Amino acid sequence: MTTWCREAARFAPHLPVIAYHGSDRTLEAATDTTLVVTTYGLLRRDAARLAEQQWALVIADEAQHAKNPASSTARQLRSLPAATRLALTGTPVENNLSELWALLDWTNPGLFGPLKTFRSRWANTAERDPGSAEAAELGRVIAPFVLRRRKSDPGIAPELPAKIDQPRLVQLTTEQAALYEAVVRETLQQVQDARGIERNGLVFKLLTALKQITNHPAHYLREQPPTRDQAAVFAERSAKTAALTELLEMIRARDEAALVFTGYVQMGHLLTAHLTHLGYDPLFLHGSTPVAERQRMVDAFQAGRHRVMILSLKAAGTGLTLTRAAHVIHFDRSWNAAVEDQATDRAHRIGQHRTVSVHRLITEHTVEDRIDELLTRKRALASAVLTGGDQALTQLTDQELADLVALGERR
Repeated sequence: MTTWCREAARFAPHLPVIAYHGSDRTLEAATDTTLVVTTYGLLRRDAARLAEQQWALVIADEAQHAKNPASSTARQLRSLPAATRLALTGTPVENNLSELWALLDWTNPGLFGPLKTFRSRWANTAERDPGSAEAAELGRVIAPFVLRRRKSDPGIAPELPAKIDQPRLVQLTTEQAALYEAVVRETLQQVQDARGIERNGLVFKLLTALKQITNHPAHYLREQPPTRDQAAVFAERSAKTAALTELLEMIRARDEAALVFTGYVQMGHLLTAHLTHLGYDPLFLHGSTPVAERQRMVDAFQAGRHRVMILSLKAAGTGLTLTRAAHVIHFDRSWNAAVEDQATDRAHRIGQHRTVSVHRLITEHTVEDRIDELLTRKRALASAVLTGGDQALTQLTDQELADLVALGERR
């Protein structure tokens, strides 16, 4: 909300703006030419009040929040009477093409038919093979309704510097490897003996546990953040933490700044404590950070008062401009290519004047090392359809799951 209000003041200073937020929120001063900025949370809470207004234009920013048409957010968004609808998103395809249909059906109700028809005609085949004729045809069909731009397009952001991808493979420590193998051995047997919802839950539990172990044993074991005396030992227990410590020392020596993304708030707290003991005074932005404090952190980082900012992927992957950073570090990998790319774009966006180095910490020969195949496939699907999903993890066969999580090189 703060970003929208600030940008409106910058680019359209004569446009009346109302931030519809807080206990005293009201639309009494709104006219036909007022920009009203609110949140999806308040849309759900005040749906009836907002639906009383006849809107000339409804803009759904970060529209992937309405990617599930059955969700409360999507239903309340559809309830707003509007002459024109515009969906803004950098991630129109996060998991599968049903999400793209949800956005298209909101902006142009009924134009692409029911979801079942959309899937049978285009989506099912396109998801299996992004290079198929169906994927190309779908790209042509939706093209008139999708205004897409990429930073690499000619004339879009010619001043934007390069982005360099630097994957960094690390080996598990002895403690991590022992935990990893024990969890795989124990949980795979439980998965083989389970069915239905119970099996799905065990698969998610297994994948989550393995990602936590590859982060740090303390993450998986739910230990308290390290004390100052434990800083050296804490880094030695995790290959990723040791690599992060070394990387940040290099960044500090170059007098540059970095963003560190993690998908887990608990891991964020562990890293915050560790880096504080090393003298970094890091900021940590996550889902429980109040709006005012969130903006204070952004301003402090942009002003150069802090060299490192740790962010939870879900809470801080969108809506922030953090161009002070010349380095983006993905401490753990998301299963979602689009979400990871959006997080990177907190630094690599208009206003950035330095080359942005993207460091992806990956534990070699683990489940993380195999996530790249899924991410590459998702990027190919989005590119095939939007220039013109992969299989749910819980639906993997026992053998496919075993291959995914096995510790060691592929056979």
